[in-house]
Amino acid sequence: MTVTPQGGFVAPSLLGATSHGQLGAVRRHRVELLHHIHEFERAIAVPSAEPDWRNQVAGRLANLRRAFAEHIAVTEGEEGLYAELLLAAPRLARAVGVLVREHAMIARAMDAYARRVSEPHLEIERLRAWASDLLRGLSRHRQRGADLVYEAFATDIGGET
Repeated sequence: MTVTPQGGFVAPSLLGATSHGQLGAVRRHRVELLHHIHEFERAIAVPSAEPDWRNQVAGRLANLRRAFAEHIAVTEGEEGLYAELLLAAPRLARAVGVLVREHAMIARAMDAYARRVSEPHLEIERLRAWASDLLRGLSRHRQRGADLVYEAFATDIGGET
């Protein structure tokens, strides 16, 4: 246990491999996920007269779904970020629970969108509106995740351990 300049305590796992190795891996994955989000966003912005619009969107969505599944594995896994957060800062259990529930909701939304984009009778404007909803959900989730990591690793966690 290390005493901070403010007189609080920081759990050892926050000072060791987790804060450098685990957070480094999460940062790298976060950049990759954002790349796939941007690729999907660019695909839905292509003019709808483009003959291959649906296939391009479906392909970018497939890449995004894979990246999001990896995000879930990196964060929710037995040795994932959330496990480390809960060991170091049990007070964050509710916030972690919210993020885990969001994972399931976002994954279901991606599954639904994948089905919809393959339906030729659906108007592209409706598909774009659903895609915008999905992108907003991803953005909010990423922000909540970043806030949680900041709260766990960048603030004094007091005498929790």
